[in-house]
Amino acid sequence: MYIVLTAMLALNVSSDVLDGFTQVHDGLNRSNSNVDSRNAAIYTRLDMLAQQNPEKVRPWLGKADEVRSRTALMVQGIDSLKLAIVRKADGEDGDPDNILSRDDLEAAAVVMLAPGNNRGAELRARIDEYREYMAAMMADSAKAATIREALDTGPVRRSGTLTPQPWEEAKFDQQPVVAAVTLLTKLQNDILFAEGEVLGQLLTQVDAGDVRVNELNAYVMPQSRLVMRGGKYSANIVLAAVDTTQRPLIVVDGKQLADGHGLYEINTASTGKFSYSGYLEVPHGDGTTTRHPFTSEYTVIEPMATVSATMMNVLYAGIDNPVGISVPGVAMNDISATMTNGTLTRNGDHWTARPAAVGKDAVVTVTANMDGRPTTVATTTFRVRKLPDPTPFIAYKDAQGNIDAYKGGKGFPKTLLLQAPGLEAAIDDGLIDTRFRVLSFETVFFDSMGNAIPEVSDGANFSARQRQSFQRLQRGKRFYISRIKAIGPDGITRDLSPMEVIVN
Repeated sequence: MYIVLTAMLALNVSSDVLDGFTQVHDGLNRSNSNVDSRNAAIYTRLDMLAQQNPEKVRPWLGKADEVRSRTALMVQGIDSLKLAIVRKADGEDGDPDNILSRDDLEAAAVVMLAPGNNRGAELRARIDEYREYMAAMMADSAKAATIREALDTGPVRRSGTLTPQPWEEAKFDQQPVVAAVTLLTKLQNDILFAEGEVLGQLLTQVDAGDVRVNELNAYVMPQSRLVMRGGKYSANIVLAAVDTTQRPLIVVDGKQLADGHGLYEINTASTGKFSYSGYLEVPHGDGTTTRHPFTSEYTVIEPMATVSATMMNVLYAGIDNPVGISVPGVAMNDISATMTNGTLTRNGDHWTARPAAVGKDAVVTVTANMDGRPTTVATTTFRVRKLPDPTPFIAYKDAQGNIDAYKGGKGFPKTLLLQAPGLEAAIDDGLIDTRFRVLSFETVFFDSMGNAIPEVSDGANFSARQRQSFQRLQRGKRFYISRIKAIGPDGITRDLSPMEVIVN
């Protein structure tokens, strides 16, 4: 027994080490997302240049398409391997971003090194082909060497061994699941790095200067073409490819702009469509100037109001519904509002609607103080509905002490189940976020003969008999929580759907 215990302890991986791998995996995922976004931006730039000058840029874009396609296949293939390893350890519901059996030392080897289905060797072959293709695309030999080094799959000599091991055995034999998944994520990072290097190389081979700057044009960039009466119209007037050390002369409707950066502002007093024109004079090194004319227009409209339920397009009876009310161009203290079928209260710049009856519309009327007199600017109708049923859950604390919710359908540690006080219910979809009070429920266990054994709760808490049944549960066993009754802030008692609890 002592020898067996010693062997088990030797195989046990420190939780601190596993947590470290998890943190590295999460960091690599974020890094991969950033690198992929950067690569996509380079490709988008190539595509834009190809649209401007197809004859010149299309060949480089075609190579970029092949690079993107090969990289996507590699990344997707590695994602499937990560999923296969995690599901081997955690079952069909395994999630690489939420590994349960992190210290499993067999799953990675079974998936990657099993005889007759050696996915590790297949992965090495695909990496070798991808590495040589990418390195051959690089005109810079130093960068090509960097890609070969990052994606090296040569034999590995582990510390304390004399004979080098094949790459796949060194990486996946006797590795915890979390370490194997982290290694594969790091491999994806190296692949995306290689893709970025090649895409950058392709972009530098395109002489984009004569595509991007082939003529000088004046541009008017208004902040908005719609302006409410009494508001201010603002626009930036700029010259493409302007020399930042020497600003052009800007004239609008015969008047020179005092702002050297081209900011044009004018107060509006009446509604309608208005236009303006002018020109920019650009000095050149030989003492000459060129004039670039421009025209633009803007529209001034009457004031309007916007009323929206910040949770959904409906209001729920019996609870406080946050409502946003604003009138562009009008200060919040000059706005008032009323509502039918309930109450509408205000706290600073925030409004709360509380409808009274389900099935009857609530009409919000907004009034604004315009030029010293009250003016009705909007009337909006909302449908009033009953709160949807909540979701039952068992509240528990995770390893960091944070409150979390177990909603059934997957493994739940027995220790956490024994620590939980009872059952709770809430709508926590990020829109309504309303808690309900559980009145009662039953737990249904099954004996060795398959007979159902129901136990009644102590209100919202687990009863003593239920807790005794929890103590007898073995790993992999399950029971059901049914006949759940809960009451919400609207005073309506509901029968909730049962939940399945699987004990780890």
